[in-house]
Amino acid sequence: MKLFTSVHDVPNVDELVKEALSLKTDPYALQHIGKNKTLGLIFLNPSLRTRLSTQKAAMNLGMNVMVMNMDKEGWALETRDGVIMNGTTVEHIREAAAVIGEYCDIMGLRSFPTLKDREADYSEDIFNKFIKYSNIPVVSLESATRHPLQSFADLITIQEYKKTARPKVVLSWAPHIKPLPQSVPNSFAEWMCRAEAEGMIDFVITHPRGYELAEEFTPNATIIYDQDEALKDADFIYVKNWSSYQDYGKILPGGEGWMLDLERLKITNQAKVMHCLPVRRDLELSSEILDSAESLVIKEAGNRLWAAQTVLKNLLTSL
Repeated sequence: MKLFTSVHDVPNVDELVKEALSLKTDPYALQHIGKNKTLGLIFLNPSLRTRLSTQKAAMNLGMNVMVMNMDKEGWALETRDGVIMNGTTVEHIREAAAVIGEYCDIMGLRSFPTLKDREADYSEDIFNKFIKYSNIPVVSLESATRHPLQSFADLITIQEYKKTARPKVVLSWAPHIKPLPQSVPNSFAEWMCRAEAEGMIDFVITHPRGYELAEEFTPNATIIYDQDEALKDADFIYVKNWSSYQDYGKILPGGEGWMLDLERLKITNQAKVMHCLPVRRDLELSSEILDSAESLVIKEAGNRLWAAQTVLKNLLTSL
């Protein structure tokens, strides 16, 4: 593995999950492989779980870690080519990324979409330019369209807590007060579709009409607009809000009554409930679920460490 930006960078999902679960049993066995190697974590947006889990994962592998909040500590970046930089931008992404490549062996990068221009967001222009000009392996810490470390951790969690050989996993839309990106649901759907193709799970997506994700992330996925119908016999429910892809970045009418509570879980197969966090209590997901034995959100967040460590281990061995 020389890049980790999506599930398409993973040859075999089942094997990668098994590798993570094995690594979890002996976290410090491979400290030698990161000796004298440096991970640069570059954030253009806020982070809690992603930053801490990836930093600790690198330390578990013996790596040095440098963290930079580029949006607060760096120069204003110019990302366009062929422009005279006589405005507010101070440094071009060509030089910034190349310099990071001189200091680091691997880079982790986080950048969010604007939710204003779908074509620009989905082109992943900034992310792809960092990859191109840094000339080192890059781990996505979330981009405009995907959050693969989160989705990998989600699949680790499902495999760890499943009670049947092929559990039913439901991605369920949830309400929110502001438009959120499609990156987490895009990535979760992409990983679950791949896991379903490898015979690991059965996958269903449920949301109000108008919240369909881009088809490239939901190949052959079953989409059900009736939430109760979708939740029947579910083993895992992944709760997440996202804004409209078609009516880009908008919150649409018709999402009332979609928040999950314990009463709704009665139609499931004693489903465990997941969320990537942060979560707005009693808006996206009820407190009674979050505080119950049915919630896996903390265990899921804990598995972010093993997802990151497995990815870094594979990138280090390919250097």
